[in-house]
Amino acid sequence: MILVFGSLNMDLVMTVPSLPKPGETVLCPAYQLKPGGKGNNQAIAAARAGAAVAMAGCIGPDAFGSTLVENLVRDGVDTSGIQVAETATGCAMICVDGDGENFISVASGANLSASADSIPDDRLGAGTTVLMQMEVPAEQNWALIRRAHALGARTVLNVAPAADVPPDILKLIDILVVNEIEAAEIAERLELSASSATGLARDLARTCGVTCVVTLGGAGALMAESGGALWTAAPLKIHPVDTTGAGDAFCGILTAALDGGASPDEALHRASVGASIACLGLGAQESLPTAEAIDARLAEVSAPLRLS
Repeated sequence: MILVFGSLNMDLVMTVPSLPKPGETVLCPAYQLKPGGKGNNQAIAAARAGAAVAMAGCIGPDAFGSTLVENLVRDGVDTSGIQVAETATGCAMICVDGDGENFISVASGANLSASADSIPDDRLGAGTTVLMQMEVPAEQNWALIRRAHALGARTVLNVAPAADVPPDILKLIDILVVNEIEAAEIAERLELSASSATGLARDLARTCGVTCVVTLGGAGALMAESGGALWTAAPLKIHPVDTTGAGDAFCGILTAALDGGASPDEALHRASVGASIACLGLGAQESLPTAEAIDARLAEVSAPLRLS
């Protein structure tokens, strides 16, 4: 089972001719309300990829919050771990341009009330994979990682948005998922010298004793295992409609594959292909692929290549 501890937001999405620059107003004809938040997106992605998923986090006592819960239930996610705070449900404003690039601003709202204490110990045993991001208070993530590690659960941390992760916490994580910028920031704090994505992945895996996955956007992804193996995965060749949520799709699908018993390279293959598919529709969740959709396109991309 996968337990996702993280954010739940309602996204206000605008399709614009170009992303606004500082001080600029950009007009568009309409907006759409879509379920989002990194935790929410990753839970949906993992569920559609075939995993049994439970969501833990916090919403507000409002229509946005109830809509988000109903949406999770439709995808088969266990929502019993979602708490209701006194503050409003989190909300994100997302502008998407014609090339699928985005500009995002987030009001955290009830996500700031998310608490690791709401998750009982019996959900953190050896049969659980705990998936976290950085849109809830960091100290709550650290508390959950310590408990999950002690109780035998596998831990996956997606350091997005970029944040300072204490060295002792990094050593308790099983799988670290970062993009190049996030990887470089963590490496700098650890006084590691690598500058290439490959070097960053290797150094972080070796130094922290983790499996480190570095996502490369349109160039695919890298995975460095602590034992020294290094894999590179290519993405599908697509014309993206909206890249919002592609990273969340990657994390959810990767975790679902690992939780289902896939090898690291098989999980990397599925995540890279699935994240590409997720860029083919507008919004963070509508285009999150099912396991069958991923299966149908796996053969279009060569299996990950082992570099070492």
